[in-house]
Amino acid sequence: MAVISSASAAPSLENIDFSKLQNGSDIRGVAVAGVEGEPVNLTESVTEAIAAAFAAWLLDRKAADGSRGLRVSVGHDSRISAQKLQDAVSRGIASAGLDVVQYGLASTPAMFNSTLTEDEKFLCPVDGSIMITASHLPYNRNGFKFFTNAGGLGKADIRDILERAANIYATFSSENLKTSERATSASIKRVDYMSVYTSDLVKAVRRAAGNIEKPLEGFHIVVDAGNGAGGFFAGKVLEPLGAITSGSQFLEPDGLFPNHIPNPEDKAAMKAITRAVLDNNADLGIIFDTDVDRSAAVDSMGHEFNRNRLIALMSAIVLEEHPGTTIVTDSVTSDGLTSFIEKKLGGKHHRFKRGYKNVIDEAIRLNSVGEESHLAIETSGHGALKENHWLDDGAFLMVKLLNKLASARALGTSGGSKVLTDLVEGLEEPAVAVELRLKIDQNHVDMKGGSFRDYGEAVLKHLENMTNSDPKLQKAPVNYEGVRVSGYGGWFLLRLSLHDPVLPLNIEAPSNEDAVKLGLSVLAAVKEFPALDMSALCKFVHAS
Repeated sequence: MAVISSASAAPSLENIDFSKLQNGSDIRGVAVAGVEGEPVNLTESVTEAIAAAFAAWLLDRKAADGSRGLRVSVGHDSRISAQKLQDAVSRGIASAGLDVVQYGLASTPAMFNSTLTEDEKFLCPVDGSIMITASHLPYNRNGFKFFTNAGGLGKADIRDILERAANIYATFSSENLKTSERATSASIKRVDYMSVYTSDLVKAVRRAAGNIEKPLEGFHIVVDAGNGAGGFFAGKVLEPLGAITSGSQFLEPDGLFPNHIPNPEDKAAMKAITRAVLDNNADLGIIFDTDVDRSAAVDSMGHEFNRNRLIALMSAIVLEEHPGTTIVTDSVTSDGLTSFIEKKLGGKHHRFKRGYKNVIDEAIRLNSVGEESHLAIETSGHGALKENHWLDDGAFLMVKLLNKLASARALGTSGGSKVLTDLVEGLEEPAVAVELRLKIDQNHVDMKGGSFRDYGEAVLKHLENMTNSDPKLQKAPVNYEGVRVSGYGGWFLLRLSLHDPVLPLNIEAPSNEDAVKLGLSVLAAVKEFPALDMSALCKFVHAS
């Protein structure tokens, strides 16, 4: 994909390499100036071209029925660039002759649901949907996720859209940009789709409790939205179900994220929701990422349900409903989780690759070849259920927890969040768990002009060979990503990042001493690759 030069585009437009905006199955870029070394590349004109490209992509795949044209819903999270990008997306969609339905502040899962909902009053279903978000990234970033009723678009689709966008961008002139701005307003409609989405969540909990109107009455549940788009959950989901939500925090949208990063993997974020639970004597705490496709929870004692513990909890719930089913996870899950799923719960653990789309697509594939799977979930908090159209929906994950609370209450066995805590009893957790990032210096002479991916693969191959000759280490018999090795009572996984010149290293062990032994085993192999920055690993093994 070529860089669009200023000679072919309008004189006022920047040169943009559209291929660099791809981030797996999403688009990500810098939308706000002011951060040194991060020039804006997701401008309004670039955004308009991308939206027009999505419209063209959609028109190639869907034919409008006789009664109406194709329509696309557009929503956004709380980022400070959201409004201007929503306007630019709307212009791009409208310029292609499609109808635009703006939702304003919304969640990513709601945007996908709008392709499935059948309610003409809310102009649903839409034919395609665009969510304007950059997940938990800093305030100056933004991006797009795309959906049809078949689910989220894949990497190849994004590559196609960006190639189309580059060509469209090359045709832009000051005059046709002004024309699209004038023509847009007539094709834009605005609806409150979030009211439909939240109503569906409320109904799901009521159903699980035997159609009781307020199945959470008396439960005290606090929400931390991190000033993202998830503030709706307290007032629009929990309170109609009867829950007390006092002590909930950071519900107001603020795209500068002044309190903490809206990210369930972030230690400061988890500390904030844990403190809110304990300070308010709450039964449960719930935390979301910026666009609500990830979540985590905290029980009344301050124990976190995130990473392996959230996967264990969701596995326990799903395996009660679907005994023996396969749980698909990403590659960095613990050995203790495998033992818990397979020996305690009677399920099957299929440890796959990093990347929520990889995990979801693998679960779909397993079902297609006759292996039943009902849950695909990452340690990041992305979790998707077969019953929910394989959508990674942080709010729906939390609804499954609420269902458990409500059904326990209905059966007269309620003890606050203890019913959830009891479900993960027996999960073995490591005393030491670290993730180190070994960066590849792409300008180092040892690269010899090659790609970081080739260099990273060479590192992994060398580590694999050295592991095979060490009797204290055992390579994982089934592994889909990187090099995973057991030894010294623990394990390590060295893998190549999906998008960046980085080799993340995960180590889990029963003691610091054992973790250091695993780290030294890796260091002995990778020290032969001078383009690899080993400072984090050296610091770990020597400081420990």
